[in-house]
Amino acid sequence: MMQFQILANDYLNINVNSFYHVNYTRMGNPGNPDYLNVLKNTFNDFSERKLSSAVQELRSVLQEDLPQIPELLGFDAITVCVVPRAKAEDNYHIKQRLFKITVQEVVRQVDGLVDGTDFIRRNVNTMTTHLRNPIPNYINDGPLPYPGITRETCEISPNVEGRNILLIDDIYTPRVNIDEDVINALIEMGTNTVIFYAVARVL
Repeated sequence: MMQFQILANDYLNINVNSFYHVNYTRMGNPGNPDYLNVLKNTFNDFSERKLSSAVQELRSVLQEDLPQIPELLGFDAITVCVVPRAKAEDNYHIKQRLFKITVQEVVRQVDGLVDGTDFIRRNVNTMTTHLRNPIPNYINDGPLPYPGITRETCEISPNVEGRNILLIDDIYTPRVNIDEDVINALIEMGTNTVIFYAVARVL
């Protein structure tokens, strides 16, 4: 697991300590975590076997990394939230929610982690940023990221107030600013601290 900082910008008011497991190079490249794309299951057409294998790969990474974070930061307890997908949560089939489900499963097994994976729920569609060009049979409606989009399109539990939060996403992509905006929303909601973790980071 490697450490980096997400720097303040138009979406985020402060620098944020962050971690990631592996570089995201490109789909199909050796060593690239392609299983993260499988877990998106964008068209809900992947086989049970393929999805199960992807879940196993994600579970292994999370079981290695997540127990280290409270210890590294000196926190007795840290609440884990997940960055919501682009569309309203109810639009996704359970087979398209496997990233969040797997995070939830691992969090519940690790001492020092508190399950807050349902604390952020998107209820208004936004644009899926990695699919900007029109695709047959895929309605990519909603706005592109703008400062404040998280608070305007998501329901965030007031239970985040006063907590140390570990915010998790599958892939961190600089300059897209989705993660920055979610972090800032949590800060505005009165969290004590927000730490960010992505399984993969685009360099």
